[in-house]
Order: sequence, then C-alpha cells, then structure tokens
Amino acid sequence: MNEQSSFHMTPEEFRRRGREVVDWIADYWQRVESLPVLSQVRPGQVRAGLPQQPPAQGESFEAILHDVETVILPGVTHWQSPNFFAFFPANASGPAVLGELLSAGLGVQGMLWATSPACTELETHVLDWLADMLGLPARFKSCGNGGGVIQDTASSASLCALLAARERATGYASNERGCDGRLVAYTSTQAHSSIEKAVKIAGLGRANLRLVEVDETLAMRPEALARRIEEDKLAGLLPCFVCATVGTTSSNAIDPLPEIGRICREKGLWLHVDAAMSGTAAICPEFRHILNGVELADSFCVNPHKWMFTNFDCDCFYVADRAALIRTLSILPDYLKNKATESGAVIDYRDWHIQLGRRFRSLKLWFVIRSYGVAGLQHHVRRHVALAQDFARWVEESSSFALAVRPPLNLVCFRHTRGDGLSSSLLERLNASGSLYLTHTTLNDRFTLRLCVGQTNTEERHVKRAWETICETAKELEKGGPV
Repeated sequence: MNEQSSFHMTPEEFRRRGREVVDWIADYWQRVESLPVLSQVRPGQVRAGLPQQPPAQGESFEAILHDVETVILPGVTHWQSPNFFAFFPANASGPAVLGELLSAGLGVQGMLWATSPACTELETHVLDWLADMLGLPARFKSCGNGGGVIQDTASSASLCALLAARERATGYASNERGCDGRLVAYTSTQAHSSIEKAVKIAGLGRANLRLVEVDETLAMRPEALARRIEEDKLAGLLPCFVCATVGTTSSNAIDPLPEIGRICREKGLWLHVDAAMSGTAAICPEFRHILNGVELADSFCVNPHKWMFTNFDCDCFYVADRAALIRTLSILPDYLKNKATESGAVIDYRDWHIQLGRRFRSLKLWFVIRSYGVAGLQHHVRRHVALAQDFARWVEESSSFALAVRPPLNLVCFRHTRGDGLSSSLLERLNASGSLYLTHTTLNDRFTLRLCVGQTNTEERHVKRAWETICETAKELEKGGPV
C-alpha cells in the first residue's frame, strides 16, 4: 500500500502541520488578552456550527484549522487570559505544552514499569524533586516507605487516600466484604466538594461524612473535630479519615495541620492534606509555614496544573506508606504479570490509582521545572501573591467594598458594602463585559466575589485594570444604571 492510500499523515506533512499548530497556539497566546474572557456563545451554538454527520472522506487540514478558529474558539472560555481571575488558575506555559506534545508523540501507555521504564522512573524522580522543592518530609519520598504519583486531579487523590484509609481501618476487609455503614470521614464545612463525592464512591455514604465547624478565618476547628470523633466512637461508629485543606476553594482558608495531625495520630485516623492550589506557594521559603504539620499526614496532594505553569491535568499525590495504598488498589491478572514486577525491584504505578492506563504526564512537569528552575517558579508565585495583596489593600481603602476575609495568599474575597444584590449584579455585569472573569462563593451566608491572581501572564497592569473596571461598573450600578 502506498503512502497516499494509507490515509495516514506523512512525517513530512506532520512537520508542516505541526509548525502551523504551534504558530496558531503562539499567536493565540499573543492575542488572548483581546478576546472576551468568558465565552459569549449561547447554549447549543457550537454544536449548531458542526455538521450533523461525520465526513465520509477525510478533509483538508486547512479546513479543520479554519473550524477551530470560527467554530471552536468562540466557544472557549479563555483560562489562559491574563484577565482570568475566576475559580483558580489552570495555567499553562510553553515548556509544559511542548512536554505534553512530546508525551503524545511518544504515545506511551505507562501502566507498568515494563511498558515504559522511563515513564515510571522519570515520574518517581520528578516527584522526589518536587517534594524537596516544597519542603515535604523525607517520609513522602521514594527513598523511604513513601513516594509520589501523578494523578489526574486532586479529586482522584482524595478518593485514593480515602480508600486506603478505609482499608487500613478495617484490616483490609472492606475490599472483600464491602462497607458496613460504620466508617466515618471528616472534613471542614469549607472543604472541596470532591470529598463528598469520594465518600459516595468509596461506599461510606454521605450520611457518614462529618462537616466540621470552622473559625473566623474559615479554617477547621480542631476541638470541634476531636469532639465529633469522640461522639461517633461512643455511638459505635468507626472514624477512619480526615481531610484537612491548605487553601480552600472558596476562601483560601488554611486548616491548622499541627493540631489536626495530633488528633489523627492519637485517635488512629488517616490524615490527608489537600493543598491542590495553595501548596505551590510552599516553593517559596517564606510561605512554607502553610505546610507546618504536614509531617503528621498520611497523604498529601498538590496540583502543578493550577499554579505551577503545568497544563492540565497533573496532580501530585504523596503517601507516607506506599504499601497501604498498593495493598488497597493492587489487582494482578495473569496478563499483567512480568519478571520486573515479580522481582519487586520496580514501581508499577497502576497500583497507585484507580485506572490501569496512564499517560507520560511527568514529561511536562520535568520540562517546566528544568525550564523555569526553582528560582523562576518562586519569582512568579511571589509576584502573584504580591499582586493579590495589593488588590486586597485597594479593597480595604475603598468605601464601596470590604474584604470578606483576610487573604493569606493569592485569592481575595470581597463584597460590595451595599449588600448581596449589588454584589451579584456587579458580578453579572463584569462577566458579561468580557473584559475580565470573576466567580463567587458564599461566606458566612453572604454573597462574596472572588478574585484569584495566578495566570501565567497576569501582570500588575491587568490587576489594576480589573480593579478600575470593578469600581467603574459598581458606580454605574450604584446610580441605578441598567443591569
């Protein structure tokens, strides 16, 4: 069969088209600031621009790239815009995208060490690097009983931690018999919704998740946690898992790890620390205090795909005792057996998470760390925190706005002083303008605006312009202008 009849893209065409796509991405990054941050399309508009049936014959690459520009791009909310201040960062970078491209080109399926030794060993090595960069205890590194693995998201990391906690608490019996309704998990009222999803998936049930009260900083109250655990023990239940958060999604609250850790040690509960976004700040020594007490944790996770310029998805999940995790998740059918695994000298990451198959994710993180260096990453984290603190100061100095809570790092939660109605209308007006994108939460039963600084190319001028736009729009609304 000749090349033309194979329907494959030839290597020469791939070179040419690859350059076109890289050029398109580079051009996109240069112009993304001029695009409406929040997509302006109506529901169903993107699908209406697509053919009802797939093409019977292959189309030209020019036609495909044209439709990216005319059909897909209008339906994209621009997470890489320097004017994106919503949710949390999901920042990318040139080195990360090129690492992702290389991973796709290699096409590795790294479920076992044997299916690509480099995929496993680079991941182990890079996660040990990151542990050192964050100042994590040595017990989380591969040189001891622990180690790290790349999950897709912190949601999967929390689920794996909960499953390991469940099995440890039941002597690994619940994997065989199922849950009996006695297992109980704990987290704060401000924790991520993935914890609730995890208890459902793991079979504990939502009724056995205790949402622990928080203090005035919206951090978990250790004394309330201890009381809840004792109440459940007296009721004949089996407390097994606590998730503490370093940087809650709503407000960036930081749970007191030393106190929570001591309670978990005394009472025999697994402590998982979710530092999905804010954990990246620990790269900087001056922010490393946010992880004080992590040495008492059984597991820990941080998302380089949020604030470390590594494109989605890349969650780094660490355990202090890898044997507990592996025993919980390992299944070895005959078709996966091999000499390397049987030797016990290698890591098979299929035993460290839910799925069997896995991509070569560590390449992009390796590219980022080597390209930026620790100093480069520290520079940007410090800059983002400084810009957020500047914004918080402007809020404090304003008569129209007030802080909802003191921002510890790069997320500012604030409100209009005239109440929830105006704050809500302001958010709607700002996002509809396309000039910036904010999201909201509810703190202490009040509608609260959130501005998070963390995108790759966000600079002082973007934060200043965001504040100016917020103030100008608020003035229009105060005067009774149309919403």
